[in-house]
Amino acid sequence: MDLRPALAKMLPYAPGEQPPPGKFIKLNTNENPYPPAPAVVSALQEAATGPLNRYPDPMANAFRRAAADALGLPGPEWVLAGNGSDDILTILVRGFVGEQEKLRLPYPSYILYRTLADIQAANWEQIHFLDGWHLPTHFTNADDDLRLVFLPNPNSPSGTVVAPEQISEIASALPCPLVVDEAYADFADSNCLDLVQKHDNLLVTRTFSKAYGLAGIRFGFLVAQPALINRLASIKDSYNCDYLSIVAATAAISQQDWLTEVVAKLKQTRQRMEQRLTEMDFHVTPSQANFVWAQHPQGQHQELYDFLKKNQILVRYMDFPDWGDGIRISVGTDQQIDACMMMIERFFQ
Repeated sequence: MDLRPALAKMLPYAPGEQPPPGKFIKLNTNENPYPPAPAVVSALQEAATGPLNRYPDPMANAFRRAAADALGLPGPEWVLAGNGSDDILTILVRGFVGEQEKLRLPYPSYILYRTLADIQAANWEQIHFLDGWHLPTHFTNADDDLRLVFLPNPNSPSGTVVAPEQISEIASALPCPLVVDEAYADFADSNCLDLVQKHDNLLVTRTFSKAYGLAGIRFGFLVAQPALINRLASIKDSYNCDYLSIVAATAAISQQDWLTEVVAKLKQTRQRMEQRLTEMDFHVTPSQANFVWAQHPQGQHQELYDFLKKNQILVRYMDFPDWGDGIRISVGTDQQIDACMMMIERFFQ
């Protein structure tokens, strides 16, 4: 039996490798190398004896209230919870972009955006970053078919940031919603949460898979103006967040002191990584995320990836047509990064 013709043509999104635990130093999918806050573990243990035989709150209201308090939002009605931020991105494409309509994204960036458009039988348009990871002026050009724009900030694979002032200008210029994907914003010097109250077409997505150390839980959320949250809630899956993930995320977002401490530790390790890679002649793009994008003048990025994998270290080799390739290395513990840097030095000897 055949699927829809549009699906036969699409290239599925390929997530990073997920080997069995313990076999590799895993630096390929930007997870937090440290366990989540102890309060999260305690909350999950208590929840495991709770009402697992009942459906969860379909709107995850306990989390919405905790998020509004932790992030200084006007109220819980500004928050929509999802099964990871990818679920939120799916809801947004489903809600805004119809068949043959257009989704715009910068390039290189998160490839899943294109996959979501393909599933909708929609069109996608990639706008290339300029040198220095700047956006060209035509990123805001109007188009009769344009329905949605994604802007990951910090971006992947670069870890670079578009300043909030520029994002405000972009939102004002666009004729459609602008989604600022802030999966890595906890590691950055700025974010766009305050802009949501100033622009009714600006939406911010967040995840618990990175800084909060909960990639295995699958929880993310959207911050947008309440009228839009209400409309999007009507098209999400009925129970898109399970009981345990709601409990974990509610506990996690209430642990802002823990988050600040862990993020500071990862930033220090990131700085060490950038310095070590620079000493090995890599061109390193200064990162505001929990990973580093590095390109070596000798190339050999695929060979380096294979060498590291052979030695039980996983990083992400990424090749972007019409742009180039390189290695993206997640920030691990100091011990993990020391082992990775030692093996990279050995490769180039």
